[in-house]
Amino acid sequence: MKYPFIHDNFILENQFSEELYHSYASKMPIIDYHCHLNPKNIAKDTIFNTISDVWISGDHYKWRAMRTLGIDENFITGNASPEEKFRNWAKTVPYTMRNPLYHWTHLELARYFDITELLKESNAQEIYQATTAMVNTPEFSTRNLLRKMNVEVVCTTEDPIDTLEYHQQIAKNSFATKISTSFRPDKAIVISSDTYNEYIDSLSKAAEMTIETYDDLCEALRKRIVYFNENGCKVSDHGLNQISFENYTESDLRTIFSKKRSHQMLSEEEINQFQCGLLIFLAETYHEMGWVQQYHLGALRNNNTRMHTILGPDTGWDSIGDYPQAQKLSQFLNALDTKDKLTKTIIYNLNPADNEVMATMIGNFNDGTIKGKVQFGSGWWFLDQKDGMTKQLNALSNMGLISCFIGMLTDSRSFLSYPRHEYFRRILCNLLGAEIAKGELPNDMEWIGKMVQDICYNNANEYFQF
Repeated sequence: MKYPFIHDNFILENQFSEELYHSYASKMPIIDYHCHLNPKNIAKDTIFNTISDVWISGDHYKWRAMRTLGIDENFITGNASPEEKFRNWAKTVPYTMRNPLYHWTHLELARYFDITELLKESNAQEIYQATTAMVNTPEFSTRNLLRKMNVEVVCTTEDPIDTLEYHQQIAKNSFATKISTSFRPDKAIVISSDTYNEYIDSLSKAAEMTIETYDDLCEALRKRIVYFNENGCKVSDHGLNQISFENYTESDLRTIFSKKRSHQMLSEEEINQFQCGLLIFLAETYHEMGWVQQYHLGALRNNNTRMHTILGPDTGWDSIGDYPQAQKLSQFLNALDTKDKLTKTIIYNLNPADNEVMATMIGNFNDGTIKGKVQFGSGWWFLDQKDGMTKQLNALSNMGLISCFIGMLTDSRSFLSYPRHEYFRRILCNLLGAEIAKGELPNDMEWIGKMVQDICYNNANEYFQF
């Protein structure tokens, strides 16, 4: 009998891989410790009107592929109907072979809708109608979508000025999936931004205090950290090109902030001094709170000025950057460790050329106090695919302890993205199973199976303690 494309042993190439996945990995709950889901949708238990609303809207991965195929923007982010947008996505899908979108698309159709047909233009209307009929029912509400995928924890990402009102609403209602938040204060750090002063004014309102000086800024951010902590936050997150490190004094930081508030130009050195000083203040505060800090490094954002002006950020105009990472990152982590104020830390890189840099960097600051205290984060964004995840797993295995790895996250805005955890788990089990078959690892299923379960769930559960 011929298997459908998505079948029980998809990606699993031998009996060892199959046993590791089916007996050890597949049933483990999901801890999605970094994503961009909208907590309002969870609080309201949103039911989407069409498959396009939940599957295509906001998904810049799909948008980039459609643009590459020459599809007009009206059918991507424009005013075309949901069905027209779906039909154009279906038209694109056969052309995405060897892009992770092809695997993700068919995993999501199979896992959420029990559809194993290959999506293409000729069956677009049929699949649109079938999936929309399901999506537009209570069974496919946002909370039920999370339940369906056995998601135990979701950690969304919020700016310091966020009221967290939707997290508070969720906390008041019984919901088995824990919904937490992470604190992302990048807009307070990137002082070179043209809109920096407007943001500081917004932060003033959120913190209910006037921010006139650098010390005021630190006080306001501390107030917001305390507020987030009181609302269950245990994680911070930063999306930076690279870590800035420049020698500074507190007097320097006060002067630089004052210059910015009075609309004076800053030098490159002053920008780096400020970003370094404020980031160290924040990192020390995270340590005080017992939080985990995350650093997503290496994106080159908003490359297409014309389209960014029309559509705004996060619409598909970003790429991998080739920034130097090692020296400044080492200096930053060392400055915190020297004062014994380095909290649990996860470092993600977007440039695969930096895999070994990150895999060795974490070993410099794993001091024996906490298992896997400093982590090399999973492949994300452009590296969130079979080759990228395999290379990350190999680099970490070769230069660290894969057994201490806290595993996968979605980094997604889509409620249909959770099969990416399955994808990661299949890749992990196939990697280990292949080495068992070659005799490079022992046929010790009990031990290797435990290691798989630790990577899929147990390590993250112990690390974050949500």
